[in-house]
Amino acid sequence: MKTQRPIAAEDEHRVVPFRPRSAPIRRAVEGGGPPVPLPRREPPHPDPLDLSRYERPRQETDDFRHRILANIAAFAFTVALTAIGIWLAMSIADLRKTQDCVLTGRRDCARILTEPYTP
Repeated sequence: MKTQRPIAAEDEHRVVPFRPRSAPIRRAVEGGGPPVPLPRREPPHPDPLDLSRYERPRQETDDFRHRILANIAAFAFTVALTAIGIWLAMSIADLRKTQDCVLTGRRDCARILTEPYTP
């Protein structure tokens, strides 16, 4: 069985050469000599780093007291969450230790908290 190839137009097989942007642009010298590199242009110097162009006037004043209270509340929440996480990790470790003790067949695994006897 013959394989049929599509007929391609001449425009589909054109190779377009691209020059890298970092390469210097060369110009042919009249008279058939080798190409001469053009003088390299320095990029324009950027303005000093000034953020004033991004500033906008505020519609309302900055409430410093509210911001401090929000930061304190966020810090307290973070401390509480960390404390709960540490307590939970310690509880799970203790439970695992007790479970390992029971699974090995020992009988004295559970802690019994008693108060000292005082007559």
